[in-house]
Amino acid sequence: MSVPRKLFSPFNVVAAALLAASVLALQAVQRTPPTPEPPKLDLTERQALKVKVYFTDPQVQNLKPETRTVQVSRTNTRSVAQAAVDVWARGPYDKSFLGVVPAGTPAPKVYLRGQHYYVDLPDAYTKLRYGPSGERMLLCTLTRTLIEQKGLDVTFLVGGQNVEALGRMDLTQPFAAGDCADQ
Repeated sequence: MSVPRKLFSPFNVVAAALLAASVLALQAVQRTPPTPEPPKLDLTERQALKVKVYFTDPQVQNLKPETRTVQVSRTNTRSVAQAAVDVWARGPYDKSFLGVVPAGTPAPKVYLRGQHYYVDLPDAYTKLRYGPSGERMLLCTLTRTLIEQKGLDVTFLVGGQNVEALGRMDLTQPFAAGDCADQ
């Protein structure tokens, strides 16, 4: 005579629960994930502003202004100043003026604290091997360009560090408009 087996024995209940859990897990793994929402583009409107950018004459003696149009998304003073310095690094349109840095030289980074500009010159600027008049024009064209953007003075850094000089030019004190008057 055979012994009747229970349909709902503890073993059968646990096995049925595991089978049901594995079917649910398989369905969850095979389900296609929801398509993510694409990020919303923040297209800020760019404004065209006119800025005065300084270059030098062919004799590297006098500052020569050139009015240029820059595109900025923010019209705050620092953004406009950085855009002006970017244009300065690309050089003049007027062929009778000289750019102060060779083509392709990166533009310095401009920072603003109050009305005081801080210009971080890339390390490449220390290797330009300019004479005293070239070094003066490098710093003065930047200073005058930035002071046109409502600044009081310009402090120069090199590679993010305070330095005493760039070539023969003393960088321990900020440059003001009077330090860069035309000769």
